[in-house]
Amino acid sequence: MTKRVLDVGQCSVDHAAIRRLIEGQFGAQMVQSQGIDDTLKRLADERFDLVLVNRKLDADYSDGLNVIRAIKAEASLSCTPVMLVSNYPDAQEAAVAAGAVPGFGKAELDQPATREKLRPHLSS
Repeated sequence: MTKRVLDVGQCSVDHAAIRRLIEGQFGAQMVQSQGIDDTLKRLADERFDLVLVNRKLDADYSDGLNVIRAIKAEASLSCTPVMLVSNYPDAQEAAVAAGAVPGFGKAELDQPATREKLRPHLSS
């Protein structure tokens, strides 16, 4: 079964770059959402193996940590792996404290360490 990733709050350029990595390295399918409401709806209605959340959502520049907190607060979704996409170590630490698994920054997309962080969630 093809792995599925929900990409939350990325601009079209960043979404395309992350999509190339996810599809190229893991053959996973990427789906995009923009904010808390549509993310929670998609997660309730569809199966995803991983959720990637931008530090600042492109649509309204709201805090991606709020999306992570909302996912983790929902009992039926709390086991879903979530990663923050951010180059800032302090933001990554806050995301892990909120229940996310360690994520990666956009500047690290071509790094082997990023593929290793994704592998447990996206390898067949």
